[in-house]
Amino acid sequence: MSYPKIRKQIAEGFVEKIKELYPNVDYIVGTATAGIPHAAWISDIMDLPMLYVRGSAKDHGKTNQIEGKYEKGKKVVVIEDLISTGKSSVLAAQALQEEGLEVLGVIAIFSYNLNKAKEKFDEAKIPFSTLTNYDVLLELAKETGLIGDKENQILVAWRNNL
Repeated sequence: MSYPKIRKQIAEGFVEKIKELYPNVDYIVGTATAGIPHAAWISDIMDLPMLYVRGSAKDHGKTNQIEGKYEKGKKVVVIEDLISTGKSSVLAAQALQEEGLEVLGVIAIFSYNLNKAKEKFDEAKIPFSTLTNYDVLLELAKETGLIGDKENQILVAWRNNL
């Protein structure tokens, strides 16, 4: 958020992926809290309405879990910063579905590519994609000499054991 040039590149990456995968989207939805600023930048670029979804309903006021004006039956793309196990992303998508919105998919900046996440999304029948992931990060780290083969093996084993 603190680096305008980088956040613009990330927002443009999201927009490109959304146009490619979900050209008929009606709303951009950010997850609380890290997905909210990204969703705002994306919705601004795409000139689409934005919503955001909390992990759970508020316990005061209108007790909303979803903020923003929406119509049931409309198509949404959920924006996340990070997918680790996929639990919070799937719960957010399911909350939107329960309110009558059609979740086209979840897109995040980064994923660790954990099997748990793939299983969660598959079980919920919700597609997900990312701008980049752990495997790309490791490959780049090897190419630039930040890590060697031994460190790469340790990092892959760490991920595979989660």
